[in-house]
Amino acid sequence: MKVALGLTFMITCTVVANLLMKLGAIARPEDRILRIVDWKTLAGLTSFGFAGLTYAWILAFLPLNVAQSYTAAQFVAVIFASAIVLSEPISMTQWVGISLIFAGIMIVGVGRGTII
Repeated sequence: MKVALGLTFMITCTVVANLLMKLGAIARPEDRILRIVDWKTLAGLTSFGFAGLTYAWILAFLPLNVAQSYTAAQFVAVIFASAIVLSEPISMTQWVGISLIFAGIMIVGVGRGTII
């Protein structure tokens, strides 16, 4: 249970970090330097840091190949979050990719007997 919560927290931090980095990147289109120090960019980097620390903790409980497979869910979560928050469309090709990612996570988890 604690590993599942850790993975959920890590994925959430990664999604939030990606959204904040994007929002920071488009906040000041006229000034490339200020985009780097925009509060959204800095908050995104901090969120990536929390995700990294959480992932390091998760590795104490799961084999690396399984833990890394579960982190693939963050790609799907970022696609959904960018569609909701940034109104980015999800193409048919992306839907196919999302399905393949979920199938891969399930195959790896079932194959190792570690579905969380």
